[in-house]
Amino acid sequence: MSLIKAIGIDLAKSVFSIHGVDSHDKCQLRKTVKRNKLLAEIAKLPACIIGMEACSGAHYWAREFTKLGHEVRIMASKFVIPYRQNEKNDANDAEAICEAVTRPKTRFVTIKSEEQQAVLCLHRIRQGAIKDRTALINRLRGLLAEFGIVMPKGRYPAQHAISGILEDGENNLPLLARELLDELWAEIKGLNQQILKHDRRLYQLANQMNAAKRLMSIPGVGEITATAVVATVSDAKDFDTSRAFSAWIGLVPRQYTTGGQVKLGRISKRGEKHIRTSLIHGARAVIANCKHKTDRTSLWVQDLIERRGFKRATVALAAKNARLIWALLRSKNEYQIDYVK
Repeated sequence: MSLIKAIGIDLAKSVFSIHGVDSHDKCQLRKTVKRNKLLAEIAKLPACIIGMEACSGAHYWAREFTKLGHEVRIMASKFVIPYRQNEKNDANDAEAICEAVTRPKTRFVTIKSEEQQAVLCLHRIRQGAIKDRTALINRLRGLLAEFGIVMPKGRYPAQHAISGILEDGENNLPLLARELLDELWAEIKGLNQQILKHDRRLYQLANQMNAAKRLMSIPGVGEITATAVVATVSDAKDFDTSRAFSAWIGLVPRQYTTGGQVKLGRISKRGEKHIRTSLIHGARAVIANCKHKTDRTSLWVQDLIERRGFKRATVALAAKNARLIWALLRSKNEYQIDYVK
């Protein structure tokens, strides 16, 4: 067997498909391996390029293969699909991964450390708890509407009104329904405590990370945004420009250009949804308090609101902050507020 140059591995839960080629791109390895034998199989091979799709477990396997001396590259599935031949199956997917990993224009995901993934676990669990709380409040709202009781709009007004509604003995709410809805309300309060606990843990982590503390010097970037960026981005140098970083978050306009005619639309909303959402929420908070400030950013935002409206100004400030984040991560400096003289 000739020396293998690159390998594509189709990751799965129990059975993995492997496809390897030599320096002439001829297939030299094509087999299926069970999970408990994968590391031993890879350890037999000479040092080569290993490609995988970014999915659950990809970073774990990347760390393990790197320890064995291989060069591991993780890529998004959208870069693999164009190279898949014939029908979709595990063997064809592995072959497509093997082809895509050697292409010069394929972009790869930086391998995350265990510490980074641990911080992201906290973010994901917190997001899930917030989603569950919203679902419970909406369920409670809908069930009360069945009895002619309308809750106020918004999470805070709704939670403030729930106790009074359940304690009101004159609203003709049946006893069984009152008991069941009280159990729902207890679940919501439990989730509030759980989310608060996660927030406090994130605040502690942010103060322990030097990079996160630098990012929090940017107006509109708090503990949640800073820890999410630091845990997701291993090295800002993976992005050539600040615009590339902003595009990765999904804060640049969609482009449809043909015949030399440039057409720019709304933001692409690609990439990191959690970071993008956090940046936009932070931008809203900055805009709400910039009316009487005289630094250059506040004056720029005030002018932008007058010309383009509040929502566009919010997204523009979020995109600006994304570029500042990239600059601070690369330079390792702190943000300096520039006041107009």
